[in-house]
This record gives sequence, structure tokens and C-alpha cells, in this order.
Amino acid sequence: MTMSLELQIEQLRAELRNTVDPAERRQIDAELQLAQAELIIALAEQDGEVDTEPPF
Repeated sequence: MTMSLELQIEQLRAELRNTVDPAERRQIDAELQLAQAELIIALAEQDGEVDTEPPF
């Protein structure tokens, strides 16, 4: 799972570098931030730093 997120992040970074339209840059940047957050959570779950069970 993390490999696909890492690949997605690299692709989004490449798109962001090549985009000149401000609206498209904002959209790609938002997608990039979301993918980076998902990667952080996935890595934390793998390391056992985050409990994936619901709190109830």
C-alpha cells in the first residue's frame, strides 16, 4: 500500500512542477497533501504507532 502511495505522491509532484494554471495547481496541491497524509498514517499503522481499532 505504501508503495502505491509513494508512487502517487511522486506523480503528483511531477504534475505540480509542470502545471501553470493556478486552479489546477491548487487542485493538485490538495491531492498531494491528502496523499502525503495517507502515507503518514499508513506508515504509522505499520509501525504500530496508531491503533486502527475504533475507540468504542
